[in-house]
Amino acid sequence: MRVHLIDGTYELFRSFYGAPPATGRDGQEVGACRGLLRSMLALLREPDTTHVAIAFDHVIESFRNQLYAGYKTGEGMDPALWAQFPLAEQLCDALGLVVWPMVEFEADDALATAAARWADAQGVEQVLLCSPDKDLGQCVRGDRVVLFDRRRKEIYNAAGIEAKFGVPPASIPDLLALVGDSADGIPGIPRWGMKSTAAVLQVYGHVSAIPDHDLAWSIKIRGAKGLAKSLREQREDANLFRVLTTLRTDVPLEQSELDDLRWRGANKDALTQICEQIGDVAALARVPAWI
Repeated sequence: MRVHLIDGTYELFRSFYGAPPATGRDGQEVGACRGLLRSMLALLREPDTTHVAIAFDHVIESFRNQLYAGYKTGEGMDPALWAQFPLAEQLCDALGLVVWPMVEFEADDALATAAARWADAQGVEQVLLCSPDKDLGQCVRGDRVVLFDRRRKEIYNAAGIEAKFGVPPASIPDLLALVGDSADGIPGIPRWGMKSTAAVLQVYGHVSAIPDHDLAWSIKIRGAKGLAKSLREQREDANLFRVLTTLRTDVPLEQSELDDLRWRGANKDALTQICEQIGDVAALARVPAWI
């Protein structure tokens, strides 16, 4: 079997900016939820979709904001998008999906925890992390746990992650810590660009293993002296950024058994009510099974 773990926050963002706007029964914007509904129905209608869970950032802030003041917040998010998160969670629950609304942790942490928990479960052939988010690349394991970009229909196994980012999955947190990740508010370390960082991490793997002085490096790279100096002066920041970019695998998910993720069908009454609310009752005809 294949386990589909979905980044609900990404799906809702993608629908908000990619699907046509629409007004619901109460006059509120619901276009993102309509797009999300159709995306999930398309997934559920595929024959190999049997075990599914979806995670949302119920609030944008997490424990990482307590560690670093510059970490991403919900500031600047379009209110019309933010207002649809509660409805999106209700919609997915009505569809019969396991829903993880994250508060202390982030949606990616829930997905990372689930992948670690069930990748080796009996009967599991593959875990698909349904998101193009590079942060989740660190969770990839060979061909067993892969990153699946549903929009582009691209699958990245461990070799694919290394080809795309220049480092193996285990070094993705280090790459993001050094290069930075503007989407998460992580500035990175000055001078450390993608190419040079990937080359250094190919040798040392992790920030903590990179020697302070370039003369101790076993790799010859242009600008090594400046890179080493910058890291030496901001080693503490680099270590903190690595903590921020490392996904947690200890999120207390309610589900303990793989069978808890089995999709058994949608709740007809609940989903009908939501479809009426968002003005898309036609979608009900595409539901493949009801409970």
